[in-house]
Amino acid sequence: MKYVAHTAHWQFLGLMFGVLAWILIVATTGLNEWRLWFVSDVSVVTSGVAWVGIWRACFYSHALPVVENCRSISISDSFAPAEIPVAQVLMVSALVCGLLGNLSAAAAMRTVYFSMKDRRNVGTLFRLAGGLYLLTGACSSVPLLWNMYSVLSNRTIHFPPDFLLPAAPARQQLGAAIIVGLFASALMLVSGVLFLCYRYAWEALGDFREPETRPEQKSGLPNGDQRGQDNPAFLREDNS
Repeated sequence: MKYVAHTAHWQFLGLMFGVLAWILIVATTGLNEWRLWFVSDVSVVTSGVAWVGIWRACFYSHALPVVENCRSISISDSFAPAEIPVAQVLMVSALVCGLLGNLSAAAAMRTVYFSMKDRRNVGTLFRLAGGLYLLTGACSSVPLLWNMYSVLSNRTIHFPPDFLLPAAPARQQLGAAIIVGLFASALMLVSGVLFLCYRYAWEALGDFREPETRPEQKSGLPNGDQRGQDNPAFLREDNS
């Protein structure tokens, strides 16, 4: 059996990148700080800034009974621009693909480091993990880049009156969620490339069949006795 544990150190690093990137994508999906809306009228939004995410829009106000005011954004809301419902779908898809990618990568690394019997599926596991990592990076980077473009071009959102937010802010700024998400997407893409570049992801490791046990050789001794017998010549020398 060929020893290959020393050949997958970069892929182990890729697994660490993949786990970290998936955690950051989870955080990015749940954060509200995708867009920072700075408003000129601070009579309601007394903090002067609102946080617009893909699931809700929030702001602080001392003029309302509740200090932190949030309104949910649904995928079926007609006022939401296309990049927000697309982000909702793709970010959830990225979470699922990233989780499956981490499980596949962990199984691949376990096979390389600990399995000494059957490693016939190691190539499939590495290719599957690499493909899922790349798919995760693509699913997360598309909505992030789209929303980043909307922020930089100062696109408007026609919120309903109950949101208490203007359609056009004084200016917009990238939120922490987009920055963290882009970093996580880059890590995912790096992990995918590392797993797909693994040598044995595309080359066979050879014959994986366990060596057959050889039949016991027949003894040349009388009656097939396997035990050794004393040499009479040595016995005579000891007695003399």
